[in-house]
Amino acid sequence: MNELHGLFFWGFLLLFGAAMYLISPRSSDAAGFFRGHDAQGREPSEWALMMSVFISWIFAKSVTNAANLGAAYGIVGGLAYATYWLSIPLAGVVIYRLRTREGATGLVSFLVGKYGRGAALAFSLAILVRLFNEVWSNTAVVGGYYGESGSAAFIGAALLFTAVVLFYSLKGGLRSSIFTDVIQAVVFLLFLGVVVAVVLPAHSPTQLLREGSFTLAGGVDLLLVALLQVFSYPFHDPVLTDRGFISREKSMLRAFIVAGVLGFLGIVAFSLVGVHARLEGITSGSNIPADVARGLGFAGFFAMIAVMISSAASTLDSTFSSLSKSVAQELPMLARRAPLPRAVRVGALTMIVFALLGNLPMLAGTDILKATTISGTMVIGLAPIFLFSRWVGYSPLSFHLAFWSGMLLGILQVMQLIPASWAIGDGKYAILLGTNLYGLALCSAVFFLPLLLPSHRLRSCGNSA
Repeated sequence: MNELHGLFFWGFLLLFGAAMYLISPRSSDAAGFFRGHDAQGREPSEWALMMSVFISWIFAKSVTNAANLGAAYGIVGGLAYATYWLSIPLAGVVIYRLRTREGATGLVSFLVGKYGRGAALAFSLAILVRLFNEVWSNTAVVGGYYGESGSAAFIGAALLFTAVVLFYSLKGGLRSSIFTDVIQAVVFLLFLGVVVAVVLPAHSPTQLLREGSFTLAGGVDLLLVALLQVFSYPFHDPVLTDRGFISREKSMLRAFIVAGVLGFLGIVAFSLVGVHARLEGITSGSNIPADVARGLGFAGFFAMIAVMISSAASTLDSTFSSLSKSVAQELPMLARRAPLPRAVRVGALTMIVFALLGNLPMLAGTDILKATTISGTMVIGLAPIFLFSRWVGYSPLSFHLAFWSGMLLGILQVMQLIPASWAIGDGKYAILLGTNLYGLALCSAVFFLPLLLPSHRLRSCGNSA
């Protein structure tokens, strides 16, 4: 970028933040700040909820990972990563069942009633780790369009982006997040269309869709990992699940299904940018979209930045709102029955603290793909906890056996202590696939293990009746 173009892009970042602040509604009460209700107490519309779920799950790191995998594996890589978006319809179906059949009003309160306060506390701590990862993994992507990782421009852009999103998030919490999500979704789709129109005509559709090999070593192992993690991954993401309890059940379910389909298609479309890079020989580096964008000229680079900033902002403001709810409402609920005084103020302070601490891994240069694959393995124990809850009664032991088994496997994976015999195939994700397949079976088995105890068997039979 020359100096004039550089000033333009920095100015766009500031203008984006100012515009979002001006248009976002203000909320000073808990209903608006934590549940997204408007000043009249009305829940978000089905359309707004659908757009919010869609864009808040199109993370900046996600579109970057999709393009990186497209460059590495062709269309197989794009399909593998897009498979994670099947999590949204599945989460919608499960939350619909929890609300209509088990009377759930939120995941944390559901866990308290079904598995005890200790289970809800462990789950809440896992959520905080997940949300912490969302901060740095999205700000790092934006920083990558302003400079090399670790450079002053990279760090400055990432921190400035954090500040502008924090600024308007403090104004209205979840209400601001959902309102601005609709605008950001339109911006994302518009500029995604521009990027695709500029990049993809260099190759025929046949070339793009046939690039890659449908083998385990060719990326199918990651696709299978995604299919397995779909059953647990969505439940440790309050950015998604918080939105499952703020509108009527059927309206929520329709919004989640449509958002999931749109997200799947959007990720596949953007992965084709990576397939283009693969065909052009641009396959090195950890930020393929930025590498491609630098060869598109001023207009193309601007369109790519607009895509990344809109997707990153929608995720980051949702992350801030979920963090505020977790710390100001859900964690205090586990220790006391009365609502926390000045919860909105505590929620706002939480946003500020995590905006500061959440960028530390970005400053250290952590790989953004790790925020998805590792955390996905650690929470595989959530699958039986939510999918099979109706078949057990009050059973804290079922939760802890499944949850901590998954956590242990995730830690062993990080430490590279999973035995080689668990590998399935010989691709890059062979160990990951084996860990998730055998781990999911193990977590499900130990979840039902307490049913062998007489007291648990009687309690579960009474619950089913």
